[in-house]
Amino acid sequence: MKDLMGKAIWDYFHNQNPEDLQTETSISELDELPVAYLFRDFDDMNDIEQTALERAYGKTLDIGAGAGSHSLHLQNEERIEVTALDISPKSVEICKERGIKNAVCASLLEYSGETYDTILLLMNGTGIFESLSRIDVYLQKLRTLLNENGQVLIDSTDILYMFDRDKDGGVFIPAGGYYGELDYIVHYKGESEEPITWLYLDFNTLKNAAEHNGFIIEKILQEEDSYLARLTVKDSQTA
Repeated sequence: MKDLMGKAIWDYFHNQNPEDLQTETSISELDELPVAYLFRDFDDMNDIEQTALERAYGKTLDIGAGAGSHSLHLQNEERIEVTALDISPKSVEICKERGIKNAVCASLLEYSGETYDTILLLMNGTGIFESLSRIDVYLQKLRTLLNENGQVLIDSTDILYMFDRDKDGGVFIPAGGYYGELDYIVHYKGESEEPITWLYLDFNTLKNAAEHNGFIIEKILQEEDSYLARLTVKDSQTA
């Protein structure tokens, strides 16, 4: 892994001639991602992010923390004990330099040893599930990290809108696999990361998978094609 996202975050924080990141997927063209966006504060976050942070309680795990903006808000403004988790070594270094007390470099599936009252997976958090065939593995892992009465707050986008439609409103979806499974590629300063598999889930598909794995799920917020969901464990008294 070249850790291009981490390099961009590092360059921006240390003012080392940062450039915009570029991202693309198997169904979309190159898109600019300003690195400054990863350092935004609470007021500049979207409604889904703000709602998730407002609903966080107790000991919290921020999965895919990136530059650590969600974790920083919880730690400094809400006085919540939070751990920032990311697979990017440079991103985790910057989390620490920004003042996050607990920042860990590891993948979700490798991570263990602690349990939490709130687990956050934001900015299309279902992406790390990789594919429908892997979703059960990840949901079961999340269960092992939850305290009794704990919650998972996760967001995603139904990307059906990105596909062409015929004159009757039917959608042209490629055969072979779920339409939300994409290859995702990051580019930075002329370098390209190897494609990773990334999973965008419509709410009903996430609901079916969550219930299959022993979770109760509710939709907290819908914003156009994106949504925030809350997962709690069955037979666990919800807060």
